[in-house]
Amino acid sequence: MAEVVVVGSGPNGLAAAVIAARAGLSVRVLEAQEQAGGGSRTAELTLPGFHHDICAGAHPMALASPFFRAFDLAAHGVDLLTPTVSYAHPLDGGVAGLAWRNLESTVADLGRDGRPWRELFAPLVEHWPDVVELAMSDLRHPPLRIGTGVKFATRLLEQASPLSDNRFSGDVAPAMFSGVAAHAITSPRAFPAVGAALLLGTLAHAGGWVIPRGGSQAIPNAMIAEIERLGGEVRTGHRVEDFAELATARAVLFDTSPAELLRVAGDRLPARYRNSLGRFRYGNAACKVDFALSGPVPWAGEGAELAGTLHLVGTRAQAMQAEHQVATGTFADRPYVLAIQPGVVDPTRAPEGKHTFYTYAHVPNGTDRDISDQIIDQVERFAPGFRDLILAKHVTPAAFMPAHNANYVGGDISAGAMSTRQTLFRPLARWNPYSTPIPGTYLCSSSTPPGPGVHGMPGLHAAHHMLRNRFGIVTDPLDLLRGKSPAYR
Repeated sequence: MAEVVVVGSGPNGLAAAVIAARAGLSVRVLEAQEQAGGGSRTAELTLPGFHHDICAGAHPMALASPFFRAFDLAAHGVDLLTPTVSYAHPLDGGVAGLAWRNLESTVADLGRDGRPWRELFAPLVEHWPDVVELAMSDLRHPPLRIGTGVKFATRLLEQASPLSDNRFSGDVAPAMFSGVAAHAITSPRAFPAVGAALLLGTLAHAGGWVIPRGGSQAIPNAMIAEIERLGGEVRTGHRVEDFAELATARAVLFDTSPAELLRVAGDRLPARYRNSLGRFRYGNAACKVDFALSGPVPWAGEGAELAGTLHLVGTRAQAMQAEHQVATGTFADRPYVLAIQPGVVDPTRAPEGKHTFYTYAHVPNGTDRDISDQIIDQVERFAPGFRDLILAKHVTPAAFMPAHNANYVGGDISAGAMSTRQTLFRPLARWNPYSTPIPGTYLCSSSTPPGPGVHGMPGLHAAHHMLRNRFGIVTDPLDLLRGKSPAYR
């Protein structure tokens, strides 16, 4: 048995494995699925030659995450393609709000709301590394960037309150902000949603929301190649059934949901911790529909054809209503649909002249309902003629999400409800959220801080504790990624 075993091969587990291997430790990654990568996999889901991202499709953090900046995806062969427009937000009447990579282009497009948009984002864009370090911390030891922290906090308080209605006078800018906030699958005015909108909105203008050439699978493939180069092993098709098979490792990291940790570790965990972990709440979910298209989506709003990502829901009020309906356990009349069109930058995803199109809609947790017709209606609302382009579709209702990723309990792609309390105290209210009562055993999934997204930071934070406490290695994991040799206390 290797010195370090990682259960689960999502980006967080692979991040921990890369760091452990860079520290000179023997590493084995065990993945239940036949394909490694967790939420960053790519497969031919519809027709031959059409390559679809199974979960994550666009990657705001690929250029910004401290882990990926130190790992350097480009140096490991990942070609990150950047759409001219990070995201678009169509509205009825052939209008689309456009978040250009260039902040001033966005300001110019927004007319009278351009100046308030600049005032909201410019101070954060100027200091975007500080914003990322704040948001990607373990939320127990935030970096001491007082000025940036104050700027972020004041904007958070404003946009999470009725004061947000006073910033903009038109419909486009508030809709754009709410569309990004709804990534959190909760009310766009909830603190975690606003925090996500400020972070993702900043990155939209500071590097962009990149799309990997060939599919999101390129990211885990690069990490796996590095693990194997350093002598580690990634074993797929291996579902861990009992903690006993891991017991000889000096350290075990679970890139899994708390539910999976409970399933595997069972009675080895003290009753109090087990019961607390069992109360971890999973949030609302996604029904995902992938399309093979005969041509590009015919957006009515000018500029939407340049965007890698689109938020299809309408006005801020309509976004609030859609998320409220899902929160009450019902299906939205007009659901929030997140869409990605990788073909705007990556022609390798489909045969020549054809396109892949990625969508998911927010739905109540655990539902097995196929809402592809409602998703098609929402796309058709902003792109008349879309329906005529569909060659094939592949539907994954929320209840079927765990079949390809056990971390998505009930279809919750955030790996835990994004309530304010649970965002701050994932998975439990304890000083070290990564350690467990089993010596040398850690949780490193998106169910731990800083939460969901393809950024590798839960893996990095968990690896930091693991290296220091189990192996006496005090070198900063980011320095290990940059090539520094491990130092021991």
